[in-house]
Amino acid sequence: MTETTYKVDRTFFTKAKIKDSQSDFAYWQTKSYEERLATLEAIRIEYNSWKYDTQQGFQRVYTIIK
Repeated sequence: MTETTYKVDRTFFTKAKIKDSQSDFAYWQTKSYEERLATLEAIRIEYNSWKYDTQQGFQRVYTIIK
């Protein structure tokens, strides 16, 4: 499994009146499932690094011996 790093572009923003803005639901309906999942994963990774100051993963390494 490969690890993907995500970066948020914090240099881009738009200014608009709240009553002129499009709804979040309508915006996300225009995106593909892959884009939605990729964005959700990026948010999850950013939140975990902010909240726990580490990369989340398995807490222990298990070895299966037959």
